[in-house]
Amino acid sequence: MGSFSTPNETRQRSYTSIEDIYKRKLQRSKAKDPDKQSNISIQDNNNNNYKGVRSKLPLLKVALLIIVSVTFITIFLHSPPFCTHHHLSSTSIFRPSLMRRWIWGNIDPRYLSHLQINWDDISKVLDKLNEKEYHSIGLLNFNKDEIKSWNQIIPELEHTVLNLDYAEETVTWESLYPEWIDEEEEEDVPLCPSLPKLEPPRKRLDLVVVKLPCRQGELQNWSRDVARLHLQLAAAGLVTSAKGNYPVHLLFITNCFPIPNLFPCKELVKHQGNAWLYKPNLNVLREKLQLPVGSCELALPLKDKERTYRGNPRKEAYATILHSAHVYVCGAIAAAQSIRMVGSDRDLVILVDESISAYHRSGLEAAGWKIRTIQRIRNPKAEKDAYNEWNYSKFRLWQLTDYDKIIFIDADLLILRNMDFLFSMPEISATGNNASLFNSGVMVIEPSNCTFQLLINHINEIESYNGGDQGYLNEIFTWWHRIPRHMNFLKHFWIGDEEEKKQMKTRLFGAEPPILYVLHYLGIKPWLCHKDYDCNWNTDFLQEFASDVAHARWWKVHDAMPEKLQEFCLLRTKQKAQIEVDRRQAQKGNYSDGHWKIRVKDKRMKKCVDKLCNWKGMLKHWGEKNWTDVESYALPPPSIAVTPLS
Repeated sequence: MGSFSTPNETRQRSYTSIEDIYKRKLQRSKAKDPDKQSNISIQDNNNNNYKGVRSKLPLLKVALLIIVSVTFITIFLHSPPFCTHHHLSSTSIFRPSLMRRWIWGNIDPRYLSHLQINWDDISKVLDKLNEKEYHSIGLLNFNKDEIKSWNQIIPELEHTVLNLDYAEETVTWESLYPEWIDEEEEEDVPLCPSLPKLEPPRKRLDLVVVKLPCRQGELQNWSRDVARLHLQLAAAGLVTSAKGNYPVHLLFITNCFPIPNLFPCKELVKHQGNAWLYKPNLNVLREKLQLPVGSCELALPLKDKERTYRGNPRKEAYATILHSAHVYVCGAIAAAQSIRMVGSDRDLVILVDESISAYHRSGLEAAGWKIRTIQRIRNPKAEKDAYNEWNYSKFRLWQLTDYDKIIFIDADLLILRNMDFLFSMPEISATGNNASLFNSGVMVIEPSNCTFQLLINHINEIESYNGGDQGYLNEIFTWWHRIPRHMNFLKHFWIGDEEEKKQMKTRLFGAEPPILYVLHYLGIKPWLCHKDYDCNWNTDFLQEFASDVAHARWWKVHDAMPEKLQEFCLLRTKQKAQIEVDRRQAQKGNYSDGHWKIRVKDKRMKKCVDKLCNWKGMLKHWGEKNWTDVESYALPPPSIAVTPLS
């Protein structure tokens, strides 16, 4: 893939001529090192002396080429094909493929980039480098004309054209990021496809330049591109191949931003037009390259019985967010209680906006959350007052820069086992969702103001598959790392699940000691139901979220909270009426599960926290456009003073 040219790819035209750039560089070099320039001039004269000799040897060149070709073909025809299974293997392409490429010049269109290089931008970026720091340059995925231009712009450097074998055509994004893998290894051991890697040259490279394809506007998602991912991983592997942490730079030429969690913006030295210059932390980059190439394998093995991790507790925190709704305050308090019950001492940080009252904030603080007030971020593609109108506020998590790592958790889940070891994982580590996507309900992030800015900069152009923050984040962070589903296990029975599968899930919900690390409550939340049973049973299309065992587990954590905190889980009058309406519908439909027959003993039904109170009287006018549709609550109680949970 080193040097190639195609009929479709015309000679690159620069905005500023290469000759002008070269002259400017010569003038700067003369001021810095006149001796060096005299040497260059001598070399140019010597080259002119050889031109006459070279012109007399065309027949000899042809003869040598024929001899070399015949030898090459003979060797390959009598050698068996080979293929290894390392994630980034330099020998993971079959020799017949090599022959087709080397002999016939086959070019894989997946790796082609038709981007016209702005050489003036390149020159400005290179000016950021100290000339004493780099002496050799590696060029990857450039055509022959572009390689000539590089030689003209920086002739004083030693150039190495890097050749990378293409990924097999069977390697697709779906094979790298499958929807499901056998995490328990009950029937098969998941293995990722192989991607070839670069063979390190014998000399050290100080600058590696890569031209990346970016197919914007095509049906194929530009960021879910096997060739684009392969080139970046291969470049990362090359610069980390030598031991130590020597200064090395990576320069990507692309009109789409490089993988933000492989090459974080805090390592970005200069961005000019389509040129992105990075100085990577090689030790950190080496750790990332130890991970599977995609979600085709677990990045964190499920069967690690003893996980020991110390980390830096002061720089790590669990975080969640509440915006535009107070109904999740109870859930956030219970989540904090569950984290402390499993023995974690990490900080708990919660982002809230102005809609969360002082009373509710006091309850959150009493539960152990450190309050951070934020300005909401509107989703520009959401309709007014829609559920997803303000959910881009989650991007504020990246502004928690007083922490190195954040484990984000939704406010509707419980932590059942200590999972502080998850702080050892890089951004983005999460469980799989559907297709090739991750679930953002539990994820590891690395706060950074420039990453936050990256998220904000593209909200008007990038489409979210579900209209929410999860879909948007999946478009930004397409290179993510799969953690076991036990770390974000959904309270959900899929339609079509066999009875054995349902029983297995139920056992996991109630196992003692716990098997799951996180139990994520979907559907109607436990604190918005009767304590007596899961009211998801009372609505036909919500029964897939119904589990009395999981419901009882949440209430066990609730009952362990101080009574003052339990007050934040009291039911409002309209919610009581809604629960009864759903129960009557289940009774009318004679639902076979029979939960509608259970006599409710939940004491919260007799406690009033608003002006309305008479929920039974509200039932007489249910569904009418009257006062029951207006939120007419009493002023919230005064803030409470409770020692935070520890």
